[in-house]
Amino acid sequence: MIALTVPLTKSIFFVFTPEEKAQQITRTLEFDYVTWTLDAVAIKTGEAGISVSQRMTPAQQHQLVVRYFELVRDLESVKYSVQVIYADPRVSHPEVEAKEELAQQELLQTALQRLDPLVEDILQRQVANTLVKMGIPRLGEAVPPVLYHTSATPKSLITSPRDKIVQDVNLSLMAELTLEETNQLEDQIEASIGESALVVGTGGIGVYPTMIMRTSDLRWVVNTIAHEWTHNYLSLRALGLNYETTPELRIMNETTASISGNEIGEEVLKTYYPELASGEGNSVKLAAPIEDDAFNFQAEMHETRVTVDEMLAQGMIDEAEAYMELRRQMFVDQGYIIRKLNQAYFAFYGAYADSPVSAAGDDPVGEAVRQLRADSPSLATFLRAMGAMNSYSDLQKTVGS
Repeated sequence: MIALTVPLTKSIFFVFTPEEKAQQITRTLEFDYVTWTLDAVAIKTGEAGISVSQRMTPAQQHQLVVRYFELVRDLESVKYSVQVIYADPRVSHPEVEAKEELAQQELLQTALQRLDPLVEDILQRQVANTLVKMGIPRLGEAVPPVLYHTSATPKSLITSPRDKIVQDVNLSLMAELTLEETNQLEDQIEASIGESALVVGTGGIGVYPTMIMRTSDLRWVVNTIAHEWTHNYLSLRALGLNYETTPELRIMNETTASISGNEIGEEVLKTYYPELASGEGNSVKLAAPIEDDAFNFQAEMHETRVTVDEMLAQGMIDEAEAYMELRRQMFVDQGYIIRKLNQAYFAFYGAYADSPVSAAGDDPVGEAVRQLRADSPSLATFLRAMGAMNSYSDLQKTVGS
């Protein structure tokens, strides 16, 4: 008995990862994916019996989708008007002052909820048909099928070490978090784990069915439907299965999905909404665009990231953080409302490296993905090659770097 009890009297040290430490704080705030997915599956199953949109002509489908996004734009405008009234300190009874706007907001929300399943069905079919047209499915049908549900999307808590830019934590939080709650949570996380923290909004989530927020930007919506479908596609292959294995694989996944989403989305617009198509074709660019006199957000953010990387490599942590705050103020002065610019910001947005000038800076992973797309005869060929990869070294060998 003595031999058995001695080890129990010794001190036990628990080593928690940054994510485990963060979860001790965020547990009650985390997004409930299980409930959301069950509800979404039930809704999509019910929609499967709706064939109204299939009985519509292409012209009628086009008209319905365009009208839907006009209503979303009207809703966004009314919501903004309500916010202005409630924020005005001179208004003592905002609920009375905004009575007409609130009534209009309710009517628009009701109308959009009725149209949601029809528009979802139309856009799903248009994206699926485009995938087949581009030769991406091998058997003539998208696998998995294109399914998305319009929904408020969760926020993400991101952390990064202060001395280097790498994502340590990515936790999904409730969409309803207020700005005050967000600021308090970030401060609490930073004090607890000693890392840079940021809560960011998300527009789409690659669960299944995928989750897409409601917005009046049709181009963004079709790109995001295709982007999240690409994640579903990759999740059945080596690249997607290894998403969390290394930072390089996360960048490979996100950059691939961004390239794919943009190209598929552009093809959807060309076919079904030609008035919105850019006509630029392949969206992948290997070189930075020529600068003009206008403020270039992407170029300025790229410069910021490169400078921060250099400063952190030299151990200049405090100086890098002071520099990021100065740059944030400059972006705000130019009309880009960035609440916080820190290591966590770049750890999150730097994974989307489909452009040579971006928050990814001079990261070689995104450059290699873009090079492979440029070398591939089609998006289908590119996706098959990327999907089979298990590591960054696989990508390096493929592009010969």
